[in-house]
Amino acid sequence: MEKEIGKITHWYDKINVAVIKLTDALKKGDRIKVKKGTEEIEESVGSLQIDHVDVEKGKKKDEVAVKLSQKAKEGSTVYRVE
Repeated sequence: MEKEIGKITHWYDKINVAVIKLTDALKKGDRIKVKKGTEEIEESVGSLQIDHVDVEKGKKKDEVAVKLSQKAKEGSTVYRVE
C-alpha cells in the first residue's frame, strides 16, 4: 500500500539529496517511492535532515532533506510504502 506523504521541492545534484515538503510524517527506515510520470525510485530512508541537522523523523509541513541513490526530479510525488 502507498500513501502520499509529500512533494520534492528541490534537488541537489552533486550530493544526491532531495528536499521534500511533507504532507504526512516520515521517519528513518521508512520505505519511500518517488514518482514523476513514468519514472519511479523506491528505497529506504537512511539519512534524514531538517536544517542540516540529523533527525529521526519529520512531521507534516516540515521540509526534510533525504539522500537518494538516484536522481529525482523537482515536483515528484513521494509516497510511503507500507
